[in-house]
Amino acid sequence: MNRNALSLTGLVMRSDQSYLSLCPELDVASEGDTVAEAKRMLREAVAGYLELCFESNLPYLRPVTSRNDPRLTSPQDVVSEFPVKVDLGVKVHA
Repeated sequence: MNRNALSLTGLVMRSDQSYLSLCPELDVASEGDTVAEAKRMLREAVAGYLELCFESNLPYLRPVTSRNDPRLTSPQDVVSEFPVKVDLGVKVHA
């Protein structure tokens, strides 16, 4: 594994007429009309969130609580659990 990478979790849950996606380690969510779109939208949301956190020197890990984790509260609604891998690049500016 790349030493400059984060390994996170992605979840996709059924909603009324779409699919919700969540990264529980970051408490970042998105949605899509299909499972594939929900996954893609979550990857984009995670990338944007982490970029903002790193550029602003803000903490980025803020896991959902166990009472809000869909794997525990409504596992029947989780249709997919997948890895979200983020490659981190280091840039030096002077």
